[in-house]
Amino acid sequence: MGSLGIIANPMSGRDSRRLTARAESVSHESKRNQISRIVVGAVATGCTRILAPYDTRRLVLGALENMNIGAEVEEIKCPITHSAEDTRQAVREMKKRGCDVIIVMGGDGTSRIVTQVWQDVVMMPLSTGTNNVFPQWIEPTIAGMAAGLVASGKLPKEETTDRAKLISVALENGEKDIALVDALFLQGDRIGNLGPFEPEFMKTLVLTRAEPNAVGMSPLGGLLCPASASDDFGVRVDFCGHNEGGRLLRAPVSPGLFRSAHILSAERLPLDEGTAIHGPGIIAYDGDRERKLAAGESATITVERNGPWVINPQRTLQLAAERQLMADLPPWVDPFDGAIGGGCCGCANNLGHLIAPDD
Repeated sequence: MGSLGIIANPMSGRDSRRLTARAESVSHESKRNQISRIVVGAVATGCTRILAPYDTRRLVLGALENMNIGAEVEEIKCPITHSAEDTRQAVREMKKRGCDVIIVMGGDGTSRIVTQVWQDVVMMPLSTGTNNVFPQWIEPTIAGMAAGLVASGKLPKEETTDRAKLISVALENGEKDIALVDALFLQGDRIGNLGPFEPEFMKTLVLTRAEPNAVGMSPLGGLLCPASASDDFGVRVDFCGHNEGGRLLRAPVSPGLFRSAHILSAERLPLDEGTAIHGPGIIAYDGDRERKLAAGESATITVERNGPWVINPQRTLQLAAERQLMADLPPWVDPFDGAIGGGCCGCANNLGHLIAPDD
């Protein structure tokens, strides 16, 4: 059918980290506007079914309720917990209903939550969060076009996506978790702290992507030992105290916020090679401090290439151009064009037409 699911994190771009850094807030109105552009792009390229989760801010459903696009809108309603479990439930239901592609609007943490539930999902992550190494910065209309081309089967996954790396964290008790960009071991910090990471607490950092042009944990590796999404290795960074030698590195750890960290080493980490860490301390996954390690408790952190399939929009639209997939289609007439004298052909048919949502 060409099914597109949309996950829009209501809290991305709006949490308390805005108070401790200089990150820009992303309003609900802005997210709804982006969603409407995504859907128009997806339907214009062949998507026929939109899976829309319910949330109390009505981000997706509010953006779609006044749109007349000629595609089926299927509401997903699960119990609301006002936690990450809301996203997990929505993704489980999308998978159950045969979703072809999920667009994820949020930061690194939101994409991680989606991947926890559906590790081999085909996704298009869009940046609306605080740390945005994994999501892409792209006009939502173009993101929707690329997602629609893949969801509709006009272009195959094998030609349009790249398999992402992820970090697998395995504890001695059999418990496992993942991160998409960074896993950071800290000592002296606390679970649930949403403030910036302080360098004196950092001990070991493992990265799938060490990007020198990013903010967050990624540049702490990327400014010394870069690694891109396509590189078949990760990066391990070990920290030390200011009296223990090492190099003092200045890096942007959040939007508009720099810290200086003492780096003992920053080295390439081969895929599938484990890094051991030992408690006491806590592990932060993609910026969220979540797991406490007790004294004597150990974990193994490994970078693997078995994460989600991420759509490459530039490659996808290039293939669409080469194969002329947008040519010789029925006319697309926007109702606003009709209001001022008609669209490209004066057609009255409003299949695929957009009426901007009230907010």
